[in-house]
Amino acid sequence: MKSRLITSAQEIDEVINASVVCHVGMVQEDSVPYVLPFNFGYHGNRLFLHSGPQGKKIDIWKQNSRVCVAFSTDYQMRIQNESVACSYSMRYRSVLVHGNIKQIFEMNEKERILNVIMKKYAGRDNFSYSRPALENVSVFEVVPITIEGRAYGY
Repeated sequence: MKSRLITSAQEIDEVINASVVCHVGMVQEDSVPYVLPFNFGYHGNRLFLHSGPQGKKIDIWKQNSRVCVAFSTDYQMRIQNESVACSYSMRYRSVLVHGNIKQIFEMNEKERILNVIMKKYAGRDNFSYSRPALENVSVFEVVPITIEGRAYGY
């Protein structure tokens, strides 16, 4: 069984929305890759991340805004013959988003984006945030350049 490309926007959205976390890859100044898991929000084909106001990732993004964001879901072991190791494989669906990360500074927009993220994990989006809370969180949007998806066994 071969993997297949995921080309429909609907299936790409399904994979992203079904993923619990995403992994964001970036490249440090010394060309060493750096990858971190993130909670995220996705709404209207827009991808959002949040973090503390400081840290290594933010320092990297100031030098190089290019990122690759990986989503994967629907893992299921597939076995053709239990006694043959090479007949074991893993079903999956995955999406990669290559793009640039952009920090959001406007307070109302930060609040709106944080509610998008909260809706994914809490199931609702009517939270309120104090001014100090909004000032002490960094909010980002990944602006896609390319999006690619693959599925194996689905």
